[in-house]
Amino acid sequence: MNGSKPLALSAKLILASAFTLTSFPSFSFAQGTNVSAMAAPAAQSAGSPRVFYRSAKVDGLNIFYREAGPANAPTIVLLHGFPTSSHMFRNLIPQLAVSYRVIAPDYPGFGESDAPDASAFDYTFDHLANVIDHFLDQKHVTRYSIYIQDYGSPVGFRLATAHPERIQAIITQNGNAYDEGLAPFWGEYLRPYWAERNPATEAKVRALLTLDTTKFQYTQGVRNAEDVSPDNWIHDQALLDRAGNDKVQLALFYDYRNNVTLYPKWHAYLRTTQVPVLAVWGKNDPVFLPAGAEAFVKDDARTEVHLLDTGHFALEEDGDVIGSLIVDFLGRNVR
Repeated sequence: MNGSKPLALSAKLILASAFTLTSFPSFSFAQGTNVSAMAAPAAQSAGSPRVFYRSAKVDGLNIFYREAGPANAPTIVLLHGFPTSSHMFRNLIPQLAVSYRVIAPDYPGFGESDAPDASAFDYTFDHLANVIDHFLDQKHVTRYSIYIQDYGSPVGFRLATAHPERIQAIITQNGNAYDEGLAPFWGEYLRPYWAERNPATEAKVRALLTLDTTKFQYTQGVRNAEDVSPDNWIHDQALLDRAGNDKVQLALFYDYRNNVTLYPKWHAYLRTTQVPVLAVWGKNDPVFLPAGAEAFVKDDARTEVHLLDTGHFALEEDGDVIGSLIVDFLGRNVR
């Protein structure tokens, strides 16, 4: 964290963020109180598409989602990462919705969707993907492109391998699917936890749930930290700090090991389908290395790779660039 101090927050939030990442090498990803109102919505000009904030009952859960754009246009589903939610797409959605139907759901345990206790809900990536699959079925979305970032990659690739005929294109923004993309962080923090869950390995991964880590994910590798709103990490941390949410995140940290074992299956899907892929990557990401973007070319030779001089949450600094790349890419590949 280079000695940066947490922002002045409530005493509770400051205590929750007491751990300091002084030894952090290369890094993260990472039915409660409604806290999304804490983050101010992006201003919309008179001519920008209207964004709707909706909820659907799926498998007994309230799944929150943002939706915009023409109902009869090609659909793009935005799949968020850790520790955020569809909030990460707040500025991208209006840009895409001029030409596309855009749907951005929050997974169970994230954002405004229900967050059942970890003792009552199986927090695995299989389960998250099943819920989103059922959500899309309920929305009658049977042909779509996916934008995958961080956790959005294991969710999105499960959708793609379950229904290859549905996926029209993939936009991966620091959404990893290759061993080459795994930074040293994984060996220091997650692999010991995968090998043996005990108090020592759990204590280390719990450090990934603190305010310092959340802020680190947004600011590490950016060109100018003043371009990144602190609303991001304050908003995300408030959700992480909900009672019981630590158990949700610990379960998903542990289950992430199953994503790595599925990489060969995802590669086979890419080789077989040759689905159009746009890899647009914050090249300074301490979690997923740029080699992870370039690796897509091995299995899908037409993959278009763009490495941007920014970090893990590349939309914060280069949202307009990414939006333009997506519109151009989909315009050439999706009808």
